[in-house]
Amino acid sequence: MSGRQGGKAKPLKAPKKQNKELDEDDLAFQKKQKEDEAARKAAVAKMSGKKK
Repeated sequence: MSGRQGGKAKPLKAPKKQNKELDEDDLAFQKKQKEDEAARKAAVAKMSGKKK
Protein backbone atom coordinates (compact mmCIF):
# COMPACT_ATOMS: atom_id res chain seq x y z
CA MET A 1 0.00 0.00 0.00
CA SER A 2 1.15 3.52 -0.69
CA GLY A 3 1.63 6.00 2.11
CA ARG A 4 -1.16 8.37 1.11
CA GLN A 5 -4.18 6.21 0.57
CA GLY A 6 -7.58 6.40 2.20
CA GLY A 7 -9.12 9.21 4.15
CA LYS A 8 -10.98 12.17 2.78
CA ALA A 9 -9.67 13.61 -0.48
CA LYS A 10 -8.91 17.32 -0.62
CA PRO A 11 -11.39 19.32 -2.68
CA LEU A 12 -10.10 20.88 -5.85
CA LYS A 13 -9.54 24.61 -5.80
CA ALA A 14 -12.13 26.60 -7.69
CA PRO A 15 -10.76 28.88 -10.41
CA LYS A 16 -10.80 32.59 -9.66
CA LYS A 17 -13.75 34.48 -11.07
CA GLN A 18 -12.87 36.79 -13.90
CA ASN A 19 -14.04 40.38 -13.69
CA LYS A 20 -16.59 40.70 -16.45
CA GLU A 21 -17.03 44.12 -17.95
CA LEU A 22 -20.67 45.10 -18.17
CA ASP A 23 -22.00 46.79 -21.26
CA GLU A 24 -25.02 49.10 -21.50
CA ASP A 25 -27.49 46.23 -22.00
CA ASP A 26 -26.27 44.45 -18.86
CA LEU A 27 -26.46 47.62 -16.79
CA ALA A 28 -29.99 48.36 -18.05
CA PHE A 29 -31.06 44.81 -17.26
CA GLN A 30 -29.67 45.02 -13.72
CA LYS A 31 -31.43 48.34 -13.16
CA LYS A 32 -34.73 46.85 -14.37
CA GLN A 33 -34.30 43.85 -12.08
CA LYS A 34 -33.74 46.12 -9.06
CA GLU A 35 -36.80 48.21 -9.94
CA ASP A 36 -38.95 45.08 -10.35
CA GLU A 37 -37.73 43.75 -7.00
CA ALA A 38 -38.53 47.05 -5.28
CA ALA A 39 -42.00 47.11 -6.85
CA ARG A 40 -42.63 43.52 -5.75
CA LYS A 41 -41.59 44.27 -2.18
CA ALA A 42 -43.83 47.34 -2.13
CA ALA A 43 -46.77 45.29 -3.41
CA VAL A 44 -46.20 42.61 -0.76
CA ALA A 45 -46.04 45.25 1.97
CA LYS A 46 -49.23 46.86 0.68
CA MET A 47 -51.08 43.55 0.55
CA SER A 48 -49.98 42.53 4.04
CA GLY A 49 -51.02 45.91 5.40
CA LYS A 50 -54.58 45.59 4.11
CA LYS A 51 -55.22 42.28 5.89
CA LYS A 52 -54.81 43.81 9.36
